[in-house]
Amino acid sequence: MAARLAGIARHARPRGPMEVLDHVAVTIDGGVAGDFRGTAKPGSKRKRQVTLIEAKDWVAAMRETGHDIAWQERRANLLVEDFDLPQRVGARLQIGERLILEITGECDPCSRMEEIAKGLKAALEPDWRGGALARVIEGGDIGVGDEIRMIE
Repeated sequence: MAARLAGIARHARPRGPMEVLDHVAVTIDGGVAGDFRGTAKPGSKRKRQVTLIEAKDWVAAMRETGHDIAWQERRANLLVEDFDLPQRVGARLQIGERLILEITGECDPCSRMEEIAKGLKAALEPDWRGGALARVIEGGDIGVGDEIRMIE
């Protein structure tokens, strides 16, 4: 089975509701269109434009905590399936025809996860299970089902 994009989500403001999408534009200056975190500020290194999480990691966290919560409540932008996110700053991946992302670090789970479900923060802490942060290197339109592959 090929690695693929299994979900897309965004939130327009801090603590705002997550909106699940089938497709979206992702740009160098704005990250995921309509997501407040993606906008590149002057002088910014754009380390947190896009957040990604592995579907299997979310399932494992749900199993450990005994909860059944939708993946987007993790507050991540992209859910990847059958793909191991690289745990190395500088690694690059391509989603769809054009989008290129560069991993900038681990997406550490925050106290907000504990507000969502007891034990969730701890369940997301080991082995980058909370996901990865990325910056946009080349923008592109993406959709659920798009192929994901490593390019560096």
